[in-house]
Amino acid sequence: MHPFGKAMQAHDVESAVALLAQDVEFRSPVVFAPYRGRDAVAPLLYAVAEVLQDFRYTREIGAGSQEVALVFQARAGDRELEGCDFLHLDEAGAIDELFVMIRPMSGLDALAEQMRAMLERRAPGSR
Repeated sequence: MHPFGKAMQAHDVESAVALLAQDVEFRSPVVFAPYRGRDAVAPLLYAVAEVLQDFRYTREIGAGSQEVALVFQARAGDRELEGCDFLHLDEAGAIDELFVMIRPMSGLDALAEQMRAMLERRAPGSR
């Protein structure tokens, strides 16, 4: 499995973040505008690692190439979901593009709600 997948599955977000290019572009299944840069993406990965339960990758497609897809299953609260992390690697092997697709809508909604609450609690100036 790609090192990003190994790190996220082990809840080793620090190692996953280290695999991102400084100018990584992350496209979320929840918002239209992409997040750009490692500093913008890192808090999202930490939040996902906390929110998703029973997270596991079930398949890797494209191992050894610059385009890798990591299929996963997890739970957000009582909602089951499945999705895919699509990675593009730059010439140095760093992840310069990461986008995520999740289904079904009920699982995505539960994830979005929990992520929003967690990120609001962590925002500067929040209690």
